[in-house]
Amino acid sequence: MIKQRILTALIVLPLLLFVTLALDSQWVFFVTAGVLLLALQEAMALFDGLFSRGARGLTLGAGLGLFTVAVLWPAQLLLALVLALLLCACYLLSRYQCFERVLPLLGAVSFCWLYLPLLLSSLVLLHAAPHGRLWVLLVLLTTMLSDSAAYFVGSAWGRRRLAARISPKKSIEGAFGGLAGALLGAAFFGAVVPQISWLAAVGAGLLAGIFGPLGDLFESLLKRAAGVKDSGHLFPGHGGMLDRLDSLLFSFPVVYLYVLWLTGAS
Repeated sequence: MIKQRILTALIVLPLLLFVTLALDSQWVFFVTAGVLLLALQEAMALFDGLFSRGARGLTLGAGLGLFTVAVLWPAQLLLALVLALLLCACYLLSRYQCFERVLPLLGAVSFCWLYLPLLLSSLVLLHAAPHGRLWVLLVLLTTMLSDSAAYFVGSAWGRRRLAARISPKKSIEGAFGGLAGALLGAAFFGAVVPQISWLAAVGAGLLAGIFGPLGDLFESLLKRAAGVKDSGHLFPGHGGMLDRLDSLLFSFPVVYLYVLWLTGAS
């Protein structure tokens, strides 16, 4: 398992750095759209056969549309959400004869649209912001350091369970270790990258160190409810796409809002 995790990381990390640092935001948009479609497939699979082929197509198509609107025309996002809901209502009216499945499916489709397309759009928006490549790199760095520090601190000194029913191996000591790792990584980043001030980098590290673990716990809650260990098997030793995105889905939006606040953008 450890060898698989290391091998996968050695393959994925260079690709991640290439996408973040070498590609323009328009290409990051297309890469993230592909990631979104994979993550949506895994999210729908958590609902234990609730999604028919038509419902899958609706969720994928409208989810991609919402993601596109959120990135390119964010002022029109509310209108896009209304149209997506109307489309979902029309689909349910035309296709569903099993009344017991209507409300669960409506909730599942709405959740998939809110959880993945809207949260992932913040990655592209952050990348397009001033010094956006560096902000994205900072979020990736602090999230990975937080995850690693939480694992090692929790393994060595973890005694008190953080959320025993959701994720039995996570500890309070590990959570504080993860936060410390994120802050140290952000402090180092701010010290060596002149485009982002040291204080601004530490602020972003604090947000990623708090909200990243919450995203991890939330995805663990979803898997616990679905009765699965991993969301998929795309990355050997690491699970599925959702398992790799869980912390980032919460970190990117809050850091993007933080950057908007720092720059005074509306």
